[in-house]
Amino acid sequence: MKKIILLSLILFTSIVSFAQDFAYGQIDRADLDMMKYDKDTSAHAVVLKEYGTSRIALTNDYNIRLTFEHHTKIKFFDSKEFEQQGTFEIPIYSSDGMVYEDVEDIKGTTYYKDDNGNLQQAELDPKKVFRVRDSKHWSTLKFSMPALRRGCVIEVSYKLISPFFHNLHTWYFQDRIPKVSSEYEVHIPGVFSFNTSLRGYLKITKNTSNLEGKCFTFGSGSADCSDIVWGMSDIPAFKSEDYMTAEKNYISAIYFELEEYTDITNGAKTKYTKDWKDIDYYLKSERWFGGQLKRNSLMKDRIAPVIVNKTDPLEKAQAIYAYIQNSIKWNEIDDFSSDDGIRQALIDHKGNAGDINLALVTALNAGGIQTEAVLLSTRRHGNINKLYPNIGDFNYVIARATIGDKTYLVDATDPLLPFGTLPMRCLNDQGRVFSLDKPSYWIDLNTKQRENITYALDLTLRDDGKMKGTITRYSSGYSGYLRRIEIKKFNSVNEYVENIAEKMRKTRIVKSEIVNIDSLDKPVGETYEVEMNIYDNLNHDRLSFSPFLLNQVTVNPFKLAERDFPVDWGMPSDERYIVNIHLPQQYVLDNPPQPMAVSMPNKGGSFFTAFDGDNQNFSFSYDTRFNKSVYGPEEYPYLKELYNKIILAQKNEFVFKKK
Repeated sequence: MKKIILLSLILFTSIVSFAQDFAYGQIDRADLDMMKYDKDTSAHAVVLKEYGTSRIALTNDYNIRLTFEHHTKIKFFDSKEFEQQGTFEIPIYSSDGMVYEDVEDIKGTTYYKDDNGNLQQAELDPKKVFRVRDSKHWSTLKFSMPALRRGCVIEVSYKLISPFFHNLHTWYFQDRIPKVSSEYEVHIPGVFSFNTSLRGYLKITKNTSNLEGKCFTFGSGSADCSDIVWGMSDIPAFKSEDYMTAEKNYISAIYFELEEYTDITNGAKTKYTKDWKDIDYYLKSERWFGGQLKRNSLMKDRIAPVIVNKTDPLEKAQAIYAYIQNSIKWNEIDDFSSDDGIRQALIDHKGNAGDINLALVTALNAGGIQTEAVLLSTRRHGNINKLYPNIGDFNYVIARATIGDKTYLVDATDPLLPFGTLPMRCLNDQGRVFSLDKPSYWIDLNTKQRENITYALDLTLRDDGKMKGTITRYSSGYSGYLRRIEIKKFNSVNEYVENIAEKMRKTRIVKSEIVNIDSLDKPVGETYEVEMNIYDNLNHDRLSFSPFLLNQVTVNPFKLAERDFPVDWGMPSDERYIVNIHLPQQYVLDNPPQPMAVSMPNKGGSFFTAFDGDNQNFSFSYDTRFNKSVYGPEEYPYLKELYNKIILAQKNEFVFKKK
């Protein structure tokens, strides 16, 4: 698991030398001549130096302001990182849509050698810095560096001044490209107490502190300040890979949360970090959350015709669930609140995740189904830091219904989701259960859902070198949901079948049948009557055939030598292939496959193949099973090797030889 170190910022009594930013505008010729980064020769760019500072101070008009400064210098070896590292986006926050943070002193310079080897530089044009309003609360300042070319070095610095002094900036030591050095300096008056968490797998290589006497003065009151510097050197690039949650869960960074503020004039303390009981009270009393959960009368009238004559609680819950699914269309916005209220969402027939699932919780309770709201953080939003309560860690809400002795986690944002199945975005560690009549508590979001796919092929080789038969695919559990999504992407089922035919080599679909597309609680069944031409014009006596016509694995998704973060694919899975082959009298199977069995430690997963029959009528099967949702870094080599065996097995073809 990722490493989190929690500490508090306090006044240090030790005195050490001040940290210092590097001078702007000084270019080292050796940086321009550098052809590669020796510690990562595959890197397309490297951060040569990076320095950031955050300072909380009083202005001349006695307002508290947070000033954040960022200064970086980046070397490009080729053009592949121009778009990512040569373009800058600075997010700017506003609490009310009127008062924003302010960005000042933007400087940018590109240093390069011309065709004659002479040093040149191009300055960022202030007219090419654009501000884009993204939402009520956020804008983005954007600019791209000029004159980018192979071998150039860019230097950028800016200053952000914020009235939101409690939002001390997160500092990411690690990025998608390596860094030679990265340092972050904070100046914190003693009247502020911050919780600080160091996340990631890399170790801090520099940590110094200095006491600044009476740096924060208001009237007759004053406070000393902590000047603290964290630094890392020789920082490897963060390399993302398949089957991981949000990158920020694992990138080495330092995070801050204001715990307490002491008024310098009277000593009164304001606590910012809340206990869960404080958050419980806050959520239950807010109109956009607790207020919506109290609207039973609104939902009771609406669901009455939906559950009429239904006495079984599960059937009743499923009917209410289907009603909400089809009444409010998700606008694809993740949220756990309902700003305009569930009544308006029902009128408009659209809303965010909070509108839909708070309506679901309320409707189920109105129908006599005991249901609670579960706040969570989606996979792309990041993990929740459970060391101290922070409502900002959440960005989504689902329902938790209790029927008899069973509980169901339910999300009504997608009309293709079966009752009791969560979308992949929600399968992220734990959620916090909130109700109106008891304290909140944690639950695991690991559900019993699985991905299950079975392929069954029954094929006969004819005298003319063509194979004819049926291919059947059964997709159940979460795989059934994914298959329905895939089918619904097309204008018709026929278009979907045509797309399937294009993916299968030398294969013509003669007839097809797909069942249970709209029966969400049943497997999606696909049956294709096919005809395949495996005749070889050069060699009539030997015919080859690969049975892996659908979903063949050709590339190992795990490529790193080692992986520091977990492999997280949300849920266990099973995939099975069963192939029955019938040969005419003049042909025999020339290369019967050898059985293979590979297992991971502690029953974490397995892959095995089996062969049965004679050289003319035989059956071949293989089964891939992953029994866990999350695999730790220590299990990574076994997953990698398991995939190597799968790829190797699926490369083998059957060879049919004439007698």
